[in-house]
Amino acid sequence: MAQPLALTLGEPAGIGPDVAIAAWLRRREHDLPPFYLLGDRDFIAARARMLGHDLAIVDATPATAAAAFADALPVVSTGDAVTAQPGRPDASSAPAAIASIRQAVADVEAGRASAVVTNPIAKHVLYRAGFSHPGHTEFLAELAARDGKTPMPVMLLWSPTLAVVPVTIHVSLRDAIEQLTSQLITATARIVVAELKARFGLRRPRLAISGLNPHAGEDGALGDEEQTIIAQAITVLRNEGIDVRGPLPADTMFHPAARETYDCAICMYHDQALIPIKTIAFDDGVNVTLGLPFIRTSPDHGTAFDIAGTGRANPSSLIAALKLAARMAGTQPS
Repeated sequence: MAQPLALTLGEPAGIGPDVAIAAWLRRREHDLPPFYLLGDRDFIAARARMLGHDLAIVDATPATAAAAFADALPVVSTGDAVTAQPGRPDASSAPAAIASIRQAVADVEAGRASAVVTNPIAKHVLYRAGFSHPGHTEFLAELAARDGKTPMPVMLLWSPTLAVVPVTIHVSLRDAIEQLTSQLITATARIVVAELKARFGLRRPRLAISGLNPHAGEDGALGDEEQTIIAQAITVLRNEGIDVRGPLPADTMFHPAARETYDCAICMYHDQALIPIKTIAFDDGVNVTLGLPFIRTSPDHGTAFDIAGTGRANPSSLIAALKLAARMAGTQPS
């Protein structure tokens, strides 16, 4: 039997527990791969009752989770009791969320799980507890560091209809422009190509690289970053045999006909990439961290404090993240 997926608790006061419960309840409908939830069994049971479910839950280990999955939601304890109520994070939120991420990574690296799937966190809650990372992506890279070397994480937002990568991630727009270099673009694109080949089965991935400025700079009239930074990166990538086009105006890259011409769009900053995919594929988009020595996927939404505990949270993105993680790990077909 294949190793199960390790699913983190996420922010306990958010919808992570809700969608984890909902995903398990729909396991047969969606033919979900076995997973276990890292967290506090009593907390999960209480949330299930709040949602109106008489949920079968079993204390598990990664080794027993897959066998138990068909009949009960396997919960692997991290040793952190949780008291947070829906929409109201408390002092138990940050330690529990961080512990589940650490444990999921440790389980995958030890071969006890096949991939990490993370529920959404509330960064402002973690910051108050001393969390020093801009987000999940950067924290996972630190956990993957070995011999003083931290891998370069790349954030891929994937759906069946669109895949996008922002070159700069969780920084202000001003800082994104300052950070943008030819070297960063080429390094990002190389990781994307390698992972699309290794994990997604694409023999020759096609990349579309956006410009930074309106109309891709209008030949320098609206900014010269396309000429001085982005075009140089594209030349390097083409010389390496990578199928790449650009720099392209971002406002014409995402209509249906344009999307047929590439496998992944490389964008210059966060919103340039995330607005189109969250518009086109909000319910089935998946956040994937490339460049790590393990597989990590996540639903492409936040904690949604306003609907936590109400039963209105849609588990579609988590279901897609679980299925994609299994596909990338080779334990479930495309």
